[in-house]
Amino acid sequence: MATTSRRRLPGLLGRRGATTRDIPAPIEGTARLGARTKHLVKRLRPGDVAVIDHVNVDRIAAEELVACGVAGVLNASPSSDGKYPNAGPLMLARAGIRLVDAPAVPVFDLLRDGQRVRIDGDGAVFVGGAEVLRGTVLTVPDLERELAAQRARIDEVLAEFAENTVEHVRQETDILTGSIDFPPTRVSFRDRHVLIVVRGERHRRDLKALRTYIRDVRPLIVAVDGGADGLLEAGLKPDVILGDMDSASDSALSCGAELIVHAYPDGRAPGRQRLVEMGLDHRVVPAAGTSEDVAMLMAFEKGADLIVSVGAHFNLIEFLDRKRGGMASTFLTRLRIGEKLVDAKGVSRLYRPSSTLMPLAFFAIVFLILVTILIITSPALNNVFELFWLKVRIWLGI
Repeated sequence: MATTSRRRLPGLLGRRGATTRDIPAPIEGTARLGARTKHLVKRLRPGDVAVIDHVNVDRIAAEELVACGVAGVLNASPSSDGKYPNAGPLMLARAGIRLVDAPAVPVFDLLRDGQRVRIDGDGAVFVGGAEVLRGTVLTVPDLERELAAQRARIDEVLAEFAENTVEHVRQETDILTGSIDFPPTRVSFRDRHVLIVVRGERHRRDLKALRTYIRDVRPLIVAVDGGADGLLEAGLKPDVILGDMDSASDSALSCGAELIVHAYPDGRAPGRQRLVEMGLDHRVVPAAGTSEDVAMLMAFEKGADLIVSVGAHFNLIEFLDRKRGGMASTFLTRLRIGEKLVDAKGVSRLYRPSSTLMPLAFFAIVFLILVTILIITSPALNNVFELFWLKVRIWLGI
């Protein structure tokens, strides 16, 4: 993490009426370049400087960067463009990570992966002692003021979001009419609980809260793209992986789960090529909407008794974080599934497994009663018990 020590700006000391201001000390680290943040985090190490090209760094990306322990983040795009309340950049700054925006600079042309870089507190980036570029340091006070201003304009964002949702509802009616042609699967969904895991900011905590439920109920587990890696990290294995296959790691795709590629309604499936190159069997489902929505609809159409979502997106900020201007498919999906869909938090609060100590206590009581009856009704055992009790009294001195 960035150090909290400070240094003074030179050149103004000793002059009458001059003022000084403190700026953070430089940080150093190995530059790791990646235009897609969700791919870059898989190879980041503590102390690295993440070089990204990410407009509006969302909460999920921020959380993953913090978890990687990076010292700094250099962004070739605006970390927040001001269109909606985006708390991702503030999360990074509050974690002590040096966040520098340089949208007007060809960052990826000036830096190479693996270079040792130094980032000064004023946003200057050095390689080998030479300044190669300069950006703007985003500080906690500045980001807090910007977030407050964005929240004050949320009504404008909400109006645009709602209009876009209504406009696209007509284009995605296949979701409501049940006309999506889902492929056959090896596993059966009929009358089972289905746990659908989406890569989100809460999926790790939700999976931890559901451990007892998963152990006792043994639901069918469907991972949506990068959710497969979250499951493997939690010691769980998905039965099905559905998505466009751009977020899940090679190890997750090779874990033995059934693979279903979510294609565009016209049949185009860019993610399929990756599975072909890896030699993995898969099926394709063309459908409108998000992979998250398609996974829920598949579970519903195949007869699931209950659908439990982990990491799913439910509020306006989460949709905007995922670069979505509307929620037509999600609205229609929830409308069709109805009461069969519950959030993980609801399950963890409602599901109360019986205590495992009660059966043991009952067994112990019954065992003692049986032993007592056996001793009373058997003269030989009665004599052995009296002799044993006598030795215990002698040993205790009573």
